[in-house]
Amino acid sequence: MNKKALVVFSGGQDSTTCLIWALQQFEEVQVVTFNYNQRHAAEIEVATAIANKFNVKQHILDLGLLNQLAPNALTRNDIEIEAGEGEELPSTFVDGRNLLFLSFAAIMAKQFDYNHIVTGVCQTDFSGYPDCRDVFVKSLNVTLNLSMDYEFVIHTPLMWLDKKETWQMADQLGYFDYVREHTLTCYNGIIGSGCGTCPACELRSRGLKQYEAERKKVDC
Repeated sequence: MNKKALVVFSGGQDSTTCLIWALQQFEEVQVVTFNYNQRHAAEIEVATAIANKFNVKQHILDLGLLNQLAPNALTRNDIEIEAGEGEELPSTFVDGRNLLFLSFAAIMAKQFDYNHIVTGVCQTDFSGYPDCRDVFVKSLNVTLNLSMDYEFVIHTPLMWLDKKETWQMADQLGYFDYVREHTLTCYNGIIGSGCGTCPACELRSRGLKQYEAERKKVDC
């Protein structure tokens, strides 16, 4: 099996950390970014800038059909960004997004003769999204292998990490400040620290504060 990897890449904290991880694990890395008419074009611009920074080839695929099939707060300005209450999913959940992202990534990876696919999904801090669960990824991995008679391995470096541990990983990889300053996680399209109030920013900020407090104790 070759040592080449395709990273599903949005330019956010998680996928950027995974890209850096992949660059240190594999001999050759490319990234695929999906345009699904997300609320902020800045997401694709940031992903492109980061890909250029690390000198990796980026492929941008049009998945605008998701906007028609699954109306949600990430693609529609008229839908409020709201956290889920009780058993309800957040308004930012996009039905089938990771299913399609990983499926299209696998099709592309096979054309490059790449066996490895890297994605930043995480079950520990997953906001209730069912397509971020380990069982889903493992199931899809088997399905993709069977569907194309090809040996894919889907890597999920963040699967069992909380946000504090994801920040720690970025630090251990040597890119803590870069990830903090240049990635876009905010649902309102603000790079770096973000708006500070949307669910994505709250999760990111809470993990950052926890990690910085822990790192300060170690330094002392």
